[in-house]
Amino acid sequence: MVLDLAGNQMQGELPGNGFANLSKLVHLDLGWNDFNGSIPSQLFHLRNLQLLDMYSNSFHGILSGEVGSLQNLRVLNLNYNFLSGNIPKEIQNLTKLQELGLGSNNFFGEIPSSISYLKELETLDLFNNSLSMQIPFHIGNLSNIKSLYLGQNKLTGRIPSSIQNLTKLETLQLQINMLTGEIPSGLFNIKGLKDLSLNGNNLSWNKNEKIVPKCMLSGFSMSSCGSGGEIPDWISSQKRLGYLDLGGNQLEGVFPPWLAEMEVNGVILSDNNLIGSLPSRLFNSQNLSVLILSHNNFYGELPDNIGNATQLTILKLSGNNFSGKVPKSISNIYDLMFLDLSNNRFSGNTLPDFRSTAGLEVIDLSSNEFSGEIPTNLSPVTRILALGKNKFSRNLSINLTNMSWLRYLDIHDNKITGELPDFIGQFSNLQIINLRNNSLQGSIPYGISNLRSLRILDLSSNYLVGEIPAELGNLASMIDNPNSISSSGLGYSWFYIPIGTFPSIKVSDLQVNWKMSIQGLSSSNLDLYSLLDLSMNQLSGGIPDSLGSLKALKVLNISRNNLSRKVPTSLGDLDNIESLDLSRNKLWGSIPQSLAKLQQLTILDVSNNKLIGKIPLGSQMDTMNDPNFYANNNGLCGIQIQVPCLEELSPADPPKDESKGTWFSWEGVWIGYLTGFFVVVGGLYLTGYFVPAPSSNRRRQQRQFRI
Repeated sequence: MVLDLAGNQMQGELPGNGFANLSKLVHLDLGWNDFNGSIPSQLFHLRNLQLLDMYSNSFHGILSGEVGSLQNLRVLNLNYNFLSGNIPKEIQNLTKLQELGLGSNNFFGEIPSSISYLKELETLDLFNNSLSMQIPFHIGNLSNIKSLYLGQNKLTGRIPSSIQNLTKLETLQLQINMLTGEIPSGLFNIKGLKDLSLNGNNLSWNKNEKIVPKCMLSGFSMSSCGSGGEIPDWISSQKRLGYLDLGGNQLEGVFPPWLAEMEVNGVILSDNNLIGSLPSRLFNSQNLSVLILSHNNFYGELPDNIGNATQLTILKLSGNNFSGKVPKSISNIYDLMFLDLSNNRFSGNTLPDFRSTAGLEVIDLSSNEFSGEIPTNLSPVTRILALGKNKFSRNLSINLTNMSWLRYLDIHDNKITGELPDFIGQFSNLQIINLRNNSLQGSIPYGISNLRSLRILDLSSNYLVGEIPAELGNLASMIDNPNSISSSGLGYSWFYIPIGTFPSIKVSDLQVNWKMSIQGLSSSNLDLYSLLDLSMNQLSGGIPDSLGSLKALKVLNISRNNLSRKVPTSLGDLDNIESLDLSRNKLWGSIPQSLAKLQQLTILDVSNNKLIGKIPLGSQMDTMNDPNFYANNNGLCGIQIQVPCLEELSPADPPKDESKGTWFSWEGVWIGYLTGFFVVVGGLYLTGYFVPAPSSNRRRQQRQFRI
């Protein structure tokens, strides 16, 4: 009896009593639904059951030891649920089991050694749990095992040498654990081994032992293991190797010529200490689809024949010392989707023509020495264009609008001139605009408010003038709560990667002034951020009330302009604001009490304005006590800066009249001066210092007096 309900989007808890009478049930498939609750115990009474598939649901709770009653079970697939607790030791009773899938749950504790009793087991999937302690030595007793998935747990200790006894093993995944020690050389004596993933551990080679593999690997991953030395030359014997990932180690030396000749689909050697130029033979490969060599010390020019690698979809060479022009032939790679040449020394005032490259969605050329006009001969499907920190100049061309899918435009730290064009409002999909630190002039175009997807706008450090458009308050994605914004696609969910998902694939961090310091926002989670930065321009007028509508904003920076008038009370409606910088303007009046409503606020800077009155109290405002953020105003007071306000002083202790105190001080000085004068003069007279004049003089003085 077979019951297949897979993939029907069914919800709710399983009715345990409904299965109680299905004693003859052999095959039960409930996978790809949305069932929740615990697994009903009645399922474990179906003694004839041979297949129980509950893949990708929302079951939670523990896996009961009653599962050991299903002794006829061949397949138990509970992958991708929310089950927790220990793996029950009663699992040892399922001696006919061929496939056990408990991956992507929340199981913890050790892998029970009793699992070694499952002699018929061919697939054991415990991937992505929280299992700890050592891999049991007796796992080497699973003589029929072909696929062993233990990756992404918290396993410790060494890889047990008993694994080399698994003579039928084809796939071994131990990645992202805390394994240590040497890699058992016996692994490479398993003739059928095809896929070996050891990355994300702390493993090393036995340098005194020469490895002569008997296997023929199709995939080998050993990234982030701290391994040093040169790339092991035994890899050259793996003629069927499809992908090689040795990134994040301490490998030295040059790119091996033998590797350039191996026709590998994917090569990842990023974050090592490799040097030298790239062999031109590498790009004659008809299989190479992923090449990630970022963050090494490679140098020189790219080979002119790079365009011969027509199967390339991902090319990431960032963070090296490559120089010269980008070869024109690179535009021949029709399927190229991801191009990252950032943080090198590439130059030239023209770029290859990418308009015929149908799938080039990401172009990152930031932090190089490119010059001339911003290129417009790019793929029409480009979604991410990062050109920051170059020497591009001149005006922005209207031909940029040919990239109608553009979501991310970063041209910060260049020499772009002219006005910010009205056509910027035609990029209906734009989510990020970063034009910081250029030489843009003119006013902010009203049409920018048409960008309903815009979440990050940085126009700081330019020469923009005029008023802040009130229409900026209509930016829809700065209004919505950030938690309600759907995935932007910047996480590359729209990529088809032929040989798997590589964590190394992301563009350079977005450099913005985040909370008063230049920081890099990771491209993998830009959906979490919302920012409006208009600082360091020459904007005038007032702060529009409409900015208070941007409830999703986390950072608002309009400092270092010529803004005047009062601070609008509507800024107290910025529910998610974390940093508000209004400093170095000409704002007057008081700080609105409405700012006390901002529960997320951690930075408020109103220094160098003309503000007066009491600093608001309540909630986060009570913690805004850095006096530097209030300095150089006309008369602010409050507990935050320890300056009492007049209305807070006690009537019994009236303020001192400083002007009156000063008057009494001068009065005392004059009285003392006159008294001293007469005393001195009188004393001189008594001592005979003054002699009386003749009478004729006295009569003259009298006449003069009468006159």
